[in-house]
Amino acid sequence: MSGNTLGLVFSVTSFGESHGPGIGCIVDGCPPGLALCAADIQLDLDRRKPGTSRHVTQRRESDTVEILSGVFDGKTTGTPIALLIRNEDQRSKDYGNIAETFRPGHADYTYNQKYGFRDYRGGGRSSARETAVRVAAGAIAKKWLQEKYGTVIRGYLAQLGPIAVPFRNWEAVRENPFFAPDTDAVAGLEEYMDALRKSGDSVGARINRHRACADEHQRGERR
Repeated sequence: MSGNTLGLVFSVTSFGESHGPGIGCIVDGCPPGLALCAADIQLDLDRRKPGTSRHVTQRRESDTVEILSGVFDGKTTGTPIALLIRNEDQRSKDYGNIAETFRPGHADYTYNQKYGFRDYRGGGRSSARETAVRVAAGAIAKKWLQEKYGTVIRGYLAQLGPIAVPFRNWEAVRENPFFAPDTDAVAGLEEYMDALRKSGDSVGARINRHRACADEHQRGERR
């Protein structure tokens, strides 16, 4: 069934499952001549990858990206770019006890209703693991936008559950596991998350994104 492709001019088709050999995507529509290497994509993947703090999944994945096509002599060719991230820490047996159970707050039931088939091993295609390839594709789009138009795309945690996080500065975002723009708020976020984990509960969050031109980015301005 269709539904695995995002975008028209710049399109991304993802593939793979949480507990399969790997995940990846095909990026079609990236213009030729963009300088691109795995390191350009890896930077954002390293920010996203699991196991970076106790507040995220403890699955151990390096999330090392491989560029299989669409790049020659360090530049995009204008043809489809194939990206692959191999799974390294699949523990399918951990999900054996929920083979016949739908997990609250997950897409298990929705996936089953849409496709009439369910991969219970970590959610299969409905796992958050699949978002890694969206981050990889997004890194390519971000680089092209910055080089072509001087546009910089950024984001930060604005709220966790009932806790609103005030914006202080962009430097703070990269200095804590919550990507919060205020380092003084981190201790409270840590305490709140620890209490949630102890109670077995979960919570939503709000992420704000920000677009700026290159000179605003250098000055650290907020729009």
